[in-house]
Amino acid sequence: MSEELTPRQLEELRQKLQARRAELKTLIREELLKADAEQYGELAGQVHDAEEASVADMLVDLNLATIEHHVAELRQVEEALARMRDGGYGVCIDCGGPVGLARLQANPVALRCIRCQEAWERTHAGTNTPAL
Repeated sequence: MSEELTPRQLEELRQKLQARRAELKTLIREELLKADAEQYGELAGQVHDAEEASVADMLVDLNLATIEHHVAELRQVEEALARMRDGGYGVCIDCGGPVGLARLQANPVALRCIRCQEAWERTHAGTNTPAL
């Protein structure tokens, strides 16, 4: 439970999460600026055949995937900060036991203790993998 973590430990983790949130917002802003419509419009204007069009599409998709990854991580950080405010931070969502300080220091957005995370990964392997 969250009482397993001292106020000092919680504050250190909160600061780590807030720093990551700021970093992610910067990364997302930079990626969005990089993905400016003019840049891709200019790239599309330089496309002369199907292979070049394919490369241009791939570059657009790669940039969008990067943005989506950063947004998903930002969402996890925001949810962890919300759990801190609500008193549920550091509590495994499956067994209700403590997630553990070492695990939270390594992955401050962790939702599960190691035992439950390993079980979840065995039963959900590949379920969130996008298909082509």
